Amino acid sequence: MQVEITPEFIANIKQLITDGNNTAVSQLFFEVHHADIAEVLEDLNFDDALYIIKLLDAEKTSDILTELDDDTREKILKELSSEEIAKEIDELNSDDAADIIGELPEEQKKEVISQIEDVEHAKDIVDLLRYEEDTAGGLMGKELIKVNENWTNLRCVKEMRIQAADYDKVHTIYVVDDNDVLKGRLSLKSLLTTSTRTPVREVYNPKITSVRADEQDEDVARTMQKYDLFVVPVVDEMDRLLGQITIDDIVDVIRDEADKDYQMAAGITDDVEADDSIIQLTKARLPWLVLGLFGGLGAAYIMGGFEEALEKHKMLFFFTPLIAAMAGNVGVQSSAIIVQGLANDNIKGSMWNRLMKEVGLSLVNGIVLGLLVLGYGLVQGFDLTVNYVIACSLVVVIIIAALVGTFIPILLDKKGIDPALATGPFITTSNDIFGILIYFLIAEMMLGF
Repeated sequence: MQVEITPEFIANIKQLITDGNNTAVSQLFFEVHHADIAEVLEDLNFDDALYIIKLLDAEKTSDILTELDDDTREKILKELSSEEIAKEIDELNSDDAADIIGELPEEQKKEVISQIEDVEHAKDIVDLLRYEEDTAGGLMGKELIKVNENWTNLRCVKEMRIQAADYDKVHTIYVVDDNDVLKGRLSLKSLLTTSTRTPVREVYNPKITSVRADEQDEDVARTMQKYDLFVVPVVDEMDRLLGQITIDDIVDVIRDEADKDYQMAAGITDDVEADDSIIQLTKARLPWLVLGLFGGLGAAYIMGGFEEALEKHKMLFFFTPLIAAMAGNVGVQSSAIIVQGLANDNIKGSMWNRLMKEVGLSLVNGIVLGLLVLGYGLVQGFDLTVNYVIACSLVVVIIIAALVGTFIPILLDKKGIDPALATGPFITTSNDIFGILIYFLIAEMMLGF
């Protein structure tokens, strides 16, 4: 049941906890979805949230733990014994269970795993913990239905009933050989419309898309997006079936990657949230602010080298912020489009063609903006030569900034560095410096100082 979480609802829960009315609290949450309960717990103080976690049964609280904010879940786990955590783990799918156990200290991991009642479940979790968190192996779950290609349809149905008894959902029926090598998938229609004595190998569909266990989570997300998959099997180097990844896990990957790229574009180096400590936020923000500071000092140093020109043509000084701002804006626009294309795997063709296209686009934009500035100068009665300097500089700066904004993300991507790095202060600061330098070099050349 979905509930509307209002201040009155939260106040009612707090009052029931204060009164020690455990029955009323349990009844209140009986039919509420675990995601809604997690949202309620985030609005309560920690003691009240822990009170509810310990009050409700493990079947419900295990799912609640997976929905909680990482910091909140970490605090709650610290207050639970290894035995209590093991009860929660017993109720979770292997992928979620491995994620939670992976957050525990090394010693406690062993304690919790040793107290999991379902031995096969514990083995699956230990197997998943071997994989890096940001790989297909780290995302996959072990819960799946698989049948042997040599079975008859009748045996296939019997075996599927046994396997499915422990699972909440059946996404796909996988077909494997005697060595567990993935051969394809079996549709229910084929199973229901053929003879019970027909071998599975005669009716299964060999066309199936899979991913390797060591593939990066971003690559898995691209594969599922490209082929419109809601579930994808995971195989090892010998194509043996290991597990499967469902769309809900990929949505989390896409969301986390988008958050990381957005923060990086804003000049935040670490994954932080508004509720983090001042020290954590400072460590995430300060490096790029320092870069911006040195960038500003660099721009000031460049301008200092043209002090004589500024004394003779004071009008040049007043347009310096315009040149710097346009360089930064154009660079961010170009890099944002390239980064988006790289993320969606839409960047096709040669680097040369991409750069030439950007030159043409920036030339058109630069000429339009240059003419607007030129018109403004004529209306204001600026010196004609200085006016031409400003307009020409603007055109050249826009072209250079666009090229830098295009080339840097592609170069970073080829070097294995997140190209989102190029959409934030890095590209803005570098283009500010380039823009001012080009501006004064063109002024020097045209005005002859």
